[in-house]
Amino acid sequence: MSLNLSKGQAISLQKSDGGTLTAVRMGLGWQAAPRRGLFGSRTREVDLDASAVLFADKQPLDVVFFRHLVSDDGSVRHTGDNLVGGAGQGGDDEAVLVDLQRVPVHIDQIMFTVNSFTGQTFAEVQNAFCRLVDETNGQELARYTLTGGGQYTAQIMAKVHRQGNGWQMTAIGEPANGRTFQDLLPALIPHL
Repeated sequence: MSLNLSKGQAISLQKSDGGTLTAVRMGLGWQAAPRRGLFGSRTREVDLDASAVLFADKQPLDVVFFRHLVSDDGSVRHTGDNLVGGAGQGGDDEAVLVDLQRVPVHIDQIMFTVNSFTGQTFAEVQNAFCRLVDETNGQELARYTLTGGGQYTAQIMAKVHRQGNGWQMTAIGEPANGRTFQDLLPALIPHL
């Protein structure tokens, strides 16, 4: 059963049987919103990019995104760049896989961001979401709808962070502006 997350809401990544999750996927899906024009409705391609920034003691140490598909330690992997999004079918257009057991002990937080590389705002995107999936069985654990539209070109989606001996996910849903994860680094700091 999936949980719809609200901004700031946190969930533990403990399994219902008391075990801990070992591998998760942060999926991102979207489609371009139709625009009314003189000759009817049409859409413009939207290139959203998912990124994962790995932090140790509030310092960014590594990043996984469309130009660096695997973290230096191999624990985080991007599935590849999707330049146009989906047809609104609900599947992941881009995904970042995290092997929680392989994340080095000094990495204490992984921040997930999405940005519009082509510069469209979220007002021009529909059916955008991020979701957390148990990669061992494909079960969706949580979903965060990227609502609000607006004149923003990026979102700080969520973070996975160490909590005691396990991991926890917090939905952030903070709008920002930037075409790449580098543009978002100053906006990430308050959420660490």
